[in-house]
Amino acid sequence: MGRLLWLLCLAVGSSRWWLRGAQGKTLRGRFSGAGGEAQPAARFQFHGDHAVLYIRINNVAAAVVKEARLHLFQAQEWLKLQDSTEDHSCEEKLSKAQLIMPLNNTEQNLTVTQIPYPETWYVFYVDKFTCKENYENSESEDIRYEMMLLNPDAEGNPIDHFSAGESGLHEFFFLLVLAYFIVACICAQSLWQTLKKGGPMHTVLKVLSTALLFQAGSAFANYLHFSSYAKDGIGAPFMGSLAELCDIVCQIQMLYLLLSLCMGWTIGRMKKSQSRPLQWDSTPASTGIAVVVVVTQGCILWFLCHPGLATISMLFRDYQREKVITIGVILCQSISMVILYRLFLSHSLYWEVSSLSSVTLPLTVASGHKSRHYF
Repeated sequence: MGRLLWLLCLAVGSSRWWLRGAQGKTLRGRFSGAGGEAQPAARFQFHGDHAVLYIRINNVAAAVVKEARLHLFQAQEWLKLQDSTEDHSCEEKLSKAQLIMPLNNTEQNLTVTQIPYPETWYVFYVDKFTCKENYENSESEDIRYEMMLLNPDAEGNPIDHFSAGESGLHEFFFLLVLAYFIVACICAQSLWQTLKKGGPMHTVLKVLSTALLFQAGSAFANYLHFSSYAKDGIGAPFMGSLAELCDIVCQIQMLYLLLSLCMGWTIGRMKKSQSRPLQWDSTPASTGIAVVVVVTQGCILWFLCHPGLATISMLFRDYQREKVITIGVILCQSISMVILYRLFLSHSLYWEVSSLSSVTLPLTVASGHKSRHYF
């Protein structure tokens, strides 16, 4: 069962890594100038009338000799060329680029204008050896480069490193971290007092609180990553990886909790070992029941919100889909956290009142006569 938990949660985490991959960035590398097809250089979602592609190369002489240049294609047009039934040659495909930028200076800017709505663009490196299978290696010196793809900010200045699909995520994670901080200041003391009282809901509240801490840690790490990303277009890859790790651990905690509840961990089963109150039988039948029950819990917001939102996002434009999924999943999981907390806290209060009443109220009937109760 433990292996099943890890496999399910790693699958969820891997899908979120793919969906959250940053597309706008500052790129550093080298153009090899090898023959064959054009070399993919970047993918970015431009918006506005003053988006800019900036590039700096280290060897202008080699670039001029090789007739180096960048070809920019709108994603839809490039995909049409790839899927076309017509037999286009390599040269014909490259000649249909919407923008062409010759690399004949150390530093160059290319302004992308007249964009009616945000859309994805592909950037390819092309030289005189491209589309040729046989070429001499004597002139194939690599060209080192640094490329920045920038969108206009609110004032129209091309200084925004975020692509159209990522704009607003920095502000969203800031508000999310702020919300976590405010809620912690308001509710932390009362939650701590509830945990100190013990009772049958003690462990489940601890597991739920642990999941919440990892969820908040993921949000904070994402905020730090996007804060750095807004400045240099690179960000903090370690913080981005840490955010994903915290998210996976949070998923494991929640799946562990739900499976435990599905297997009958309730108030009446608290006679189990106090060291591991959340446990289930490891028989094949019980394992199968747990998997079926968890899969069929389709009103559950936590796990099925991701594939549901991924499906809904197909109704939106390409640049809106990642934001719909990211923001929607986090909001759904936060709502499910609130619902679970209300549920378990109410059960904890019910147990506390029931325990108190069983001790203080006369609930037995004396032999031979009825006792009188006054309320």
